Amino acid sequence: MSLAVEPQGVGQVNEEVIDLRKYFSVINRAKWRILLLAMLVSALTVFIVLNLKPVFSSRATLLIEAQQAKAVKIEEVYGMNSAQQEYYLTQFEILKSRSIAETVIERLQLGKHSDFIAETSLMTELKKQLPFLPDDAADLLSEEDKAARIKEKLVEKFVAKLSIDPVRKTQLVNITFESHDAKLAAAVANAVGDAYIESQLEAKMGITQKANAWLGGRLGELRLRLDESELALQQFRVREGLIDVAGVRSLGSQELERLGVEITQSRAKKAQVDGFIRVISQYGTDKIDRLESLPEITAHPGVQNVKKEVISAERKVSELSKIYGPKHPKLLAAKSELTTVQDNLRDQIRKLISGIENEAQTASENLQSLETEMARAKVQYQDLSGKETEYQRLQREVETNRQLFDTFMARQKETEVAGDFNSAIARFTDRAMPATEPMKPKRKLIVILAFIAALGFGVIVAFVMESLNDTIKTTNDVEQVLQQRALGVVPKVPGKMALKDINTMFFNAEQRQFSESIRSIRTSISLLALDKPLQIIEVTSSIPEEGKSTVSSNIAFAFGQLEKILLIDADMRKPTIAKRFALPAFQPGLANYLSETESLDECIVHDEATGIDILTAGTIPLNPLELLSHPRFEALLVELKSRYQKIVIDTPPVHAVSDALVISRFADAVLMVVKADQTRSGLIQHSLSKLVHAHAKVFGVVLNDLDLKKAEKYYGSYGYYQYYAEKSESS
Repeated sequence: MSLAVEPQGVGQVNEEVIDLRKYFSVINRAKWRILLLAMLVSALTVFIVLNLKPVFSSRATLLIEAQQAKAVKIEEVYGMNSAQQEYYLTQFEILKSRSIAETVIERLQLGKHSDFIAETSLMTELKKQLPFLPDDAADLLSEEDKAARIKEKLVEKFVAKLSIDPVRKTQLVNITFESHDAKLAAAVANAVGDAYIESQLEAKMGITQKANAWLGGRLGELRLRLDESELALQQFRVREGLIDVAGVRSLGSQELERLGVEITQSRAKKAQVDGFIRVISQYGTDKIDRLESLPEITAHPGVQNVKKEVISAERKVSELSKIYGPKHPKLLAAKSELTTVQDNLRDQIRKLISGIENEAQTASENLQSLETEMARAKVQYQDLSGKETEYQRLQREVETNRQLFDTFMARQKETEVAGDFNSAIARFTDRAMPATEPMKPKRKLIVILAFIAALGFGVIVAFVMESLNDTIKTTNDVEQVLQQRALGVVPKVPGKMALKDINTMFFNAEQRQFSESIRSIRTSISLLALDKPLQIIEVTSSIPEEGKSTVSSNIAFAFGQLEKILLIDADMRKPTIAKRFALPAFQPGLANYLSETESLDECIVHDEATGIDILTAGTIPLNPLELLSHPRFEALLVELKSRYQKIVIDTPPVHAVSDALVISRFADAVLMVVKADQTRSGLIQHSLSKLVHAHAKVFGVVLNDLDLKKAEKYYGSYGYYQYYAEKSESS
């Protein structure tokens, strides 16, 4: 199964394929190791959890009151606003405070309990056994400092076991304590709640007492200030002769108002008189007839009365003149009366004018007098205003001091009453009870989780090891990683066998699978050489111990069944062919021939058991590379090609020495032997690169020592060897 993601671009299609089979195969290959790891971890976990001491947890529930019961309302004294959210957060922190912890530790004597007794450290035990060890810094502390440090550690351990959890959207808070002793856990949870309630009551009483003492002290000061302010006010009244400042100020205001009215009237009257005098001054006092016609004169009551008499006298004269003659005594008497009345009118007018002049003088004097009085009244009023301001200031100070004194007096009385009323800030809704079952460890869950974690860890390790393992494990790796043909595989030899048995395994009827794999390699080589000559086949590897000699021998056996074959051991540094075919160590070979110490026929040996000819390495020379580079080696190959149809040359590893690179110039095909799941791909690629630069005709790679059962777990493509081997045996 695979997932293909194909993002299409312009003119090209990029294809990413996630091969899930590869991942499953990694897990499948390592499944027994992963399972073994999980079982070992689980067994270890079981051993550990069985030795863990059970931990019990007990929980007590407190209700923290939002509104406390009070004898009187004195929130101002305590400075408490329980409606705020911060109030509850503060109470939770108080429950977790160091003071509560120390109170509970001392009350329950937790320092002597096994849960809190500090374990002896390894260093302390070593110092007992080895007194020459240097002293720890803690040992140099004084007894007081040591006790403080022990107490600090005790509190830290206590707080670590304690948890305070508020219940959401309620006034409840859960107090939970964990301990190996179920009874101790319940006792501590209850003790924390009790200590919290007691501490709040003590704090409240302390605040009340402090507030009462402070208020008492302040009352004395306020009483003195009140007495001083009242005395200052009284002295001011006596000094200034004040009885009723408001009444005096009202009288002054009325006096100013009256004087203002009188001055206005006086000024109006004076203006009127002054106008009349100005008119009189224009006509003169001798022109009585003209003055008589003035409205100011005619409007005077005295003038009007005299004028009535004048009119009456004139009417009488007029009437008598019609009756009597000019000399008649009645007419003369009437005329005399008229003259007297007219003279009286003139006298009245003169007196009026004289009176008006006197009136003008009097009006001016009155106006001046009123203005003087107004100025004096203003000065007195302003002086009175200043006194009133000072009076009001002193009176305000008296009132303020009296109000403060009364307020503090009332608060002191409230605190005295509240001091005897100790209402709890919190109460238990549920007290903690000893638990019957441990809270932890949850042994089954721990073991299950450990097993699952070990499985996951094993899978991760398998993938990591797979990613770090860059060896060639399958023929697919040969083609994808090395970019070479996979000519075939050589199965891993089961068990331990003697070198002679391994060398003749190709002819063993019980090892059909091995024989078929070698024949498949022979077929692959032959098919690649259908259109080109193939006589010299070079077999090499990257490093030693990859099985190139085994592959060389068996390829020679396979071709030997069809053609005349010569197997040459060109590894003159560490030869193995002679030992494989049980030939003596002194058997002359390639080195002897190239050194011209032996003839070619003396060096070639025919193996009757396998039917092939063998040219061993011979005596190990000091200069193998020089011998292989000599023209005599090339001439040897030319001569051998005339005798044999196939020549298989076993050469040293490419990465170790350059012998294989020299021989590759004469080879028609070079086979690279790779030991499955052993040799790293980078090293093989480097060896192949050397062969390519040496212009070698690399036909492909033979995957040697492949565990077919293990390889089937990769891609499941190697079962056909066993299938055909079994078919051949049955036939």
